[in-house]
Amino acid sequence: MKAGIVGLPNVGKSTLFNCLSNAKAQSANFPFCTIEPNIGVVNVPDTRLEKLEELVNPEKVIPATVEIVDIAGLVKGASKGEGLGNQFLGNIRETDAILHVLRCFDNDNIVHVDGNVNPIRDKETIDMELQLKDLETVDKKLDKVKRAAKTGNKEAQKEEAVLLAIKSGLEAGTSVRAVTINKEDRLDYVTPLQFITDKPVMYVCNVDEDAAVNGNAYVNKVKEAVKNENAEVVVLAVGTEADITELETYEERQMFLEDLGLVEPGSAKLIRGAYKLLNLETYFTAGEKEVRAWTIPVGATAPQAAGVIHTDFEKGFIRAEVIAYEDYVTFGSEAKVKEAGKMRVEGKEYVVKDGDVMHFRFNV
Repeated sequence: MKAGIVGLPNVGKSTLFNCLSNAKAQSANFPFCTIEPNIGVVNVPDTRLEKLEELVNPEKVIPATVEIVDIAGLVKGASKGEGLGNQFLGNIRETDAILHVLRCFDNDNIVHVDGNVNPIRDKETIDMELQLKDLETVDKKLDKVKRAAKTGNKEAQKEEAVLLAIKSGLEAGTSVRAVTINKEDRLDYVTPLQFITDKPVMYVCNVDEDAAVNGNAYVNKVKEAVKNENAEVVVLAVGTEADITELETYEERQMFLEDLGLVEPGSAKLIRGAYKLLNLETYFTAGEKEVRAWTIPVGATAPQAAGVIHTDFEKGFIRAEVIAYEDYVTFGSEAKVKEAGKMRVEGKEYVVKDGDVMHFRFNV
């Protein structure tokens, strides 16, 4: 599961990617690694992991991670192959969520491709290119479905109605994610087509240092423009965040943040937001060897969660011993949780809750 950073040229995408890639975790011992030049594996900041580390004192700590992709800047005409259009659209299609960076700061030294700062216009430029590409997808599918619908095929007629609603929305400038379609039809007819504008999106308003805490007029316009999209808006002073990551010690970084009036780096909020955007959550394993955060999709069952550690765990799953994170912290150790009768034994049907501390029993 990976989130792609998109935006026009010169809005701060690569600075943001480099900032995330250098984001030092609180204890500064979680490395960042690059799979390819434009894909980074970024640690998900999680205070629960730090608390478990404090209680268990393990040999090592391994956080959850999320993949972030730095995608080339898009220009008008990308849907027709302008600039790096085809490459851009291919890269974005392979991601599961979109981090859309919008320039929300004035700086005469940084040229804007369209001559002046206007985040709403920039958003619409990218939306339009993605929507045009999705229109191609829906038109191709409609050609096939219409033929079947004409023969009286009820299923095809139902699908045709859904696709026509999508087409109508796109032609009116509405992204697929914002077109009203019931859950079942969306699952049956929309999801398989992997529309680019159906991907969940987070808008990242790149502001200057003065607007890092409260945003500015540009940010307010963005929030107003996306209020019907069910999208999160994050305010980030990307240049300032990049400066923070250059500082050597945790104490120096905290002092810098306090001077700005921030409790934590905005990048931490963005990474957690990306994790949530991808519909992911975390469970923990905690022992003397390691305390580790494991990533699972929301709604995963205990055997599926076990399978993230090793496929054999899922195949031979017998049961899971589960401690709620809050109980672990309240009682202070696994032994005390057991004494208090707060450890639960769960079977194959158990749906894992975010923050569960788990042990698996399996037989292969």
